[in-house]
Amino acid sequence: MSAFLKLSKRDLKYDLPASVVVFLVALPLCLGIAMASGAPLFAGLLTGIIGGIVVAAISGSQLSVSGPAAGLTVIILGAIEKLGAYETFLLAVVLAGFMQLILGIVRAGMIGNYFPSSVIIGMLAAIGITIILKQIPHAVGYDSSFFGEESFSQLNHENTFTALSKAASSINYGAAIICLISLFILIAWPKVKKLSFIPAPLLVVIVGIVLGQVFNETVLSLDEKHLVVIPVVQSFGEFMGLFTLPDFTQIVNSDVWLIAFTIAVIASLETLLSIEAVDKIDPQKRVSPTNRELIAQGIGNMSSGLLGGLPMTSVIVRSSANVNSGGRTRQSAMLHGLWMLLAVIVIPRVINLIPLSSLAAILLLTGYKLAKAKLFKDMWLKGRDQFIPFMVTILAIIFTDLLMGVGIGLIVAMFFILRNNMSNAFKYSVENTDNGSRITITLSEEVSFLNKAAIQKALYNLPKKTTEVVIDGSYSRFIDKDVIEVINDFRQNATSKGIKTELTDIVNMKNIPDIRKLTNVSKPKKVKHKV
Repeated sequence: MSAFLKLSKRDLKYDLPASVVVFLVALPLCLGIAMASGAPLFAGLLTGIIGGIVVAAISGSQLSVSGPAAGLTVIILGAIEKLGAYETFLLAVVLAGFMQLILGIVRAGMIGNYFPSSVIIGMLAAIGITIILKQIPHAVGYDSSFFGEESFSQLNHENTFTALSKAASSINYGAAIICLISLFILIAWPKVKKLSFIPAPLLVVIVGIVLGQVFNETVLSLDEKHLVVIPVVQSFGEFMGLFTLPDFTQIVNSDVWLIAFTIAVIASLETLLSIEAVDKIDPQKRVSPTNRELIAQGIGNMSSGLLGGLPMTSVIVRSSANVNSGGRTRQSAMLHGLWMLLAVIVIPRVINLIPLSSLAAILLLTGYKLAKAKLFKDMWLKGRDQFIPFMVTILAIIFTDLLMGVGIGLIVAMFFILRNNMSNAFKYSVENTDNGSRITITLSEEVSFLNKAAIQKALYNLPKKTTEVVIDGSYSRFIDKDVIEVINDFRQNATSKGIKTELTDIVNMKNIPDIRKLTNVSKPKKVKHKV
C-alpha cells in the first residue's frame, strides 16, 4: 500500500479509467485461462489480483500488466496431470518464482535487450491480428474455445480458421447485436466531449448487461456459456475456502523441479518479450528495468503458488489495453487488481451478467490498434531487412504460438543482421596509377570472424594489373584473429605475385596478436610501414 501512496496523484485521472478497461479485459481472460488449464476458476482470478497488486507495486514498468498467460495453458494442464494433484503443482509454481527471483538478481534480464526491433513490432502486429481472429467467434456467440486463446491449434481440437468457419454457421444473433452496438459505442463515445470522462468500455459493459436481460425469453436470449462466470461466495468462510496451499512434502520430487524450471524459463521469456513490446508502444518511450521485472515476477509467482494461483507473466494483451486506454503509470495495473478483488467479494452476481460479446468488442478494438495498416507501410519503407523479419514473425505467430513465432522471426532477423554485418566489414576503393591499380581496403570499427569470408573474397579477387594494396585498420577497435590470419596469408601470396602490401595501424591494435609474430617482420619504428 505504501508503494501505491508514493505514486503520482496527478496521473490518477488517466490511470483510473484505464484500470477499469484493463479490469474488464483481464477478468474473462483470467477465467478462460484457468478453465483451459484444468485449474479452479478462482485460481485465474487470484493470479490476476496478485499480478496487479503485488507485481505492479514492485515492477519498474509503468504500463505492463501481469496475470495468467495463455501461452502457459498447455504446460499447466500437462503438469497438473503429471503431478497428480493441484497442490503439488502449486509447489512447482513457488519454485519457478524463486528461480525467476534468482534470474533477476544475477541480471539475466539483459536478454531482453537482444530482441531485434523488427521482431518485436511484428509480435505486436501478430498479437493484434490474433486477437481479432480469436475474438470474432466470441463476438457472434460461438464460445467453443476459452476466452483468451492465442495458439493456432486450440485445445478443443479446432484451429483459428476452423473456429471462424464454424462460428459463421453458429451465430447467436443476440450476442452479435450486443457486439455491434458495443463497437459503435467504443468508436463514437469518446467523440462526445462532455461525457468522455465515462470510460467507453464501462458503458459497453453496462449496455451489454441491460441488453442481455432484455433479450431473455426471446429468440435473442443468451445462454450461460455466453456470459462471464466467476465463483459466487456466500460468506467469508467460503471465500477463504477458495485458497489452496502447496504441498511442500513433494519438495524432493524431481518432476516438480523439472516443471518449475520449464515454467520459470518460458514465463521469463514471455515477460521479457512483453516488456520490450510495451516499451515500444509507450507514448513516453520509457525503458523498463528488465532485471527488476524478473524479480517482481518471481515474487509474484511465489505469492501466487503459496495462495493457490497459476503461473503469471507480463501479458501484452492486457498491457496494450492499458496503453490504448490512456494509462500513464503502474497505478492503473495496481487498481485493476483491486477491482478484480472487489468484484469477487462484492458483486460476483453482477459480473456474471456480463456478455462475453461485449468484452470481445473491447478486444477487437485493441487488436485493430495493434495491427493498423500504417504499421505495415512504415515497416515496408524501412527496407527488406526490416520488413521480411516483421512479416515472418507475424505469420509464424498466427500459425503457431507466441514463443515459436518469435523464435522463427528471430532466426530470420539474425540472417539479415549477419548479412549486413558481413557486407559492412570494409570500404573498398580503387585508384588508377601509371603502373596499374592501387586498392585501398579500409576496415570497419568491429571486424569479427563473420567478416572473414567477405574480406578474403575482396583480397583474392583483385582487379587485373593491381600493383599495390593498402589495408587500413586505423578505424578499427577490434580485429578478429581469423581476419589477421587472412591478411597474413594474403601478404605472403601478394609478395610472390609482385604486389606491394601496405598495412596501416594493424600491428599495434590491442586485443589481437602482433602481426609481426605471425609474419616474422621486425618491429618497425612507425605505425605505418611497407612490406
